[in-house]
Amino acid sequence: MKVAIACGGTGGHLFPGLAVAEELRQRGHDTLLLVSPKQIDALALKGANQASHALPGIGWPGMFSPRVFTFGRNLMESWRECREVYRDFQPTAVVGMGGFTSAIPLLLGRRLKLPTLIHESNAIPGRVTRLIAPLVNKTLLGFESCANYLRRAHCVVTGTPVRRGLERIDRAVAAERFGLNPALPIVLIMGGSQGAHGINQLVLKALPLWHAQREEVQFIHLAGQADANIAEINFRRQRLTAVVQAFSTEMEHFYSLADVVISRSGAASLTELSHYQLPSVLIPYPAAADDHQTFNARIFERAGAARLLPESKTSAEELHGAVSEILGNADLRRQMGEAAGRLAGEDAAKRVVEEIEASCHQN
Repeated sequence: MKVAIACGGTGGHLFPGLAVAEELRQRGHDTLLLVSPKQIDALALKGANQASHALPGIGWPGMFSPRVFTFGRNLMESWRECREVYRDFQPTAVVGMGGFTSAIPLLLGRRLKLPTLIHESNAIPGRVTRLIAPLVNKTLLGFESCANYLRRAHCVVTGTPVRRGLERIDRAVAAERFGLNPALPIVLIMGGSQGAHGINQLVLKALPLWHAQREEVQFIHLAGQADANIAEINFRRQRLTAVVQAFSTEMEHFYSLADVVISRSGAASLTELSHYQLPSVLIPYPAAADDHQTFNARIFERAGAARLLPESKTSAEELHGAVSEILGNADLRRQMGEAAGRLAGEDAAKRVVEEIEASCHQN
């Protein structure tokens, strides 16, 4: 098969798309990723050894936004460009991983009467998934509860795919690479592929509370491009041992080092936390569409895998207390990690590819 995979815009769409492409190529199929022009896509694809094409486009800005004209122009340009890409690549199937980058490739694939599938990682489907799910051959879900919102779609629960490169690395080896002490606990702070300003601000306010424990705890902070410098300055000011980066393509090292994670609750991040069986403190992105990150986080909270802290209602003291409680209790860390592991989708990439193959055989 030759499969076009529409993903990108955020790591939450791109990384599962990469995982599906890896599984397809492992089975001898050809793949092409259709991504966005965002810098984050180019960074994430660096060294991936995967053919890709960036289509113009932006997410829906709202009816009364001045960017609505840019949206319309990009939509038409994306349709024209995607048609040319399909003419060259000749796909036998089109898969969308959700988000605005999926819309045009899937609609064009449907018009060309190709098998089309969309994958939705979140507990509540996004705008594009709601629009397109009734039109495509199959809708693949990360969470079973998502099917309640897609009554007119043909839904199959597959879980959310995880990249092959995300394997556990020896803690001592990973610690040496980044100058950390493997004997001391490590807090991983991340806000998704583009960082999270709200989490960054909350963490920086909490750093003085860790000053007295500076010989007892270490940090890895993926702060995003805008906040990386100020974050590094604040860690130094409190004399805390920290690795601060804007973005990382070496998450397998950081996940292997983490004892507890402070994170947003996008579906791809949660999938990776469950893959590594990591306890977490989840701070959902408050502006996420339909507040879907809170719904994602509640699934982990109910399972005993995470603490949920709303960004607007959480103080620096509460964040420090939640993290310290988990770090200070080895049994609690183990129980939360095991609970996270039970939420991991078994062989999700394999399941997605099997659904793609079945759709092609049925077509």
